[in-house]
Amino acid sequence: MIKRLILFPLFIALFAAFLQGTPKQASNASGPAITVYNQNFGVVRDLIPLDLSAGISEFSYSGVTSQLEPESVVLRDPSGLVELSIVEQSYRGDPVDRDGLLQMFEGQTIDFSRTLGDTEVVQRGRIIRAPSVVMSKDQRGQRRQRTLEPIIEVEGQLMTKLPGEPLFPSLGDDSILQPTLSWKIYSPEAACLDAQLSYLTEGMSWKADYNLVLPEKGDDVTLTGWVSIENNTGTTFEDASIKLIAGDVNRVPDPVPSATRMRADAFVMAQAAPEVEAKKFDEFHMYSLPLATTLRDRETKQLEFIRAERVATKRLFVYTGANLRFHGRVNSNQNYGQNSQPNVAIYREFENTEENGLGVALPGGKTRFYRMDTDGQLEFTGEDRIDHTPRNETLRLYLGNAFDLVGERTRTNFYQHPSRDLIRETFQVEIRNRSEEEVTVQVVEHLTRAANWEIKETNHDFEQQDSHTIEFPLTVASDATKSVTYTVEYTW
Repeated sequence: MIKRLILFPLFIALFAAFLQGTPKQASNASGPAITVYNQNFGVVRDLIPLDLSAGISEFSYSGVTSQLEPESVVLRDPSGLVELSIVEQSYRGDPVDRDGLLQMFEGQTIDFSRTLGDTEVVQRGRIIRAPSVVMSKDQRGQRRQRTLEPIIEVEGQLMTKLPGEPLFPSLGDDSILQPTLSWKIYSPEAACLDAQLSYLTEGMSWKADYNLVLPEKGDDVTLTGWVSIENNTGTTFEDASIKLIAGDVNRVPDPVPSATRMRADAFVMAQAAPEVEAKKFDEFHMYSLPLATTLRDRETKQLEFIRAERVATKRLFVYTGANLRFHGRVNSNQNYGQNSQPNVAIYREFENTEENGLGVALPGGKTRFYRMDTDGQLEFTGEDRIDHTPRNETLRLYLGNAFDLVGERTRTNFYQHPSRDLIRETFQVEIRNRSEEEVTVQVVEHLTRAANWEIKETNHDFEQQDSHTIEFPLTVASDATKSVTYTVEYTW
């Protein structure tokens, strides 16, 4: 039985306008909707009530993230009944903090509070210099970032630290405490509506993890898939509907710094959402989480998204004595391909098919295997990482090296023709099985000395995997040794 999430197609439109305004506040009409990509960004959609007058109205919304991409903002009437257009848009992503307030009141005198024993003491001090970050050159002429300490004048003396907790006067109307979007909106007639706000933001990501549990004996596993969603946007999303996109979405790097980008000129709506982008989204998979959830800033939330019982797997042993690659040229060096290693690799292989209890799109992620011990406890037996895998594909995962299996690869003969472009060499690959059961080891040989090769002699059947790889399935009895011998001839 499999628990799956619903798959949906995706379309994102990108356009923006960035100017200035002094607006009134708009608040949420309902919980936000978020689509998170596994590339450290996401799409946020929210409904905000707008009470438009005929002509130009001014609004602001302060529920956006501090990593919002201003040029991606879309504000529209989802019903399509109200005609509205953005005359000006402004994004302020630098909400004031203590250092910012000190800079705002630089040159002024404010109160500082500190505690002496059980007594709170308030002292006046003039902010000569607020703390700030500046760029300077070192002795080598390289530019370095340097932090300037504050300078406070208290009773005619200068201090290089704050004399207490600063108590600031009331802020002016132009100050913000959260990242804020502001608009001047034109409407030909008065209207009330819940407008949909959409934008791209960095600081969101998600990953998939899989746990596969094997019984004490046998090869059928219970597969559980988890998603971990990370929110580092600087904003908490209450009761959000969350979707996840699995796939490698292409994004074009922005050549201009973010500070410059925030003041970019307006894009025309008709120029947004290039057709190629919209078509490419059809090739990805979207997962919708079934319940709304609160995603707090700097929080990692984990949810189960797939569970499958009795998934058949197959254990494989693979020995690659020399892991060689063909580089498109002849290598006539007599010592080529002589390094040998003894490890026999362990793999688990299974089919992502409906008949095997799966048949769903599996996002890329880390996959961990456990085996039930005789005392009923789970023991970890290895892990690997899978790529994004569509249904009806085969997954093969590397779990480590077999303790009781040893491989040895030896070249027993080498011949190079003195006048012809020909090399002939013979190899012996030995597998020693010190376990208590019979095993079959796939002996993999890479024939990469030249493009043209031919097996002249062999004591065992083999299968050709590609243009430079052959594989010998070698069955070895318990506590026995078995060898493969073959002669390969290269010409060029």
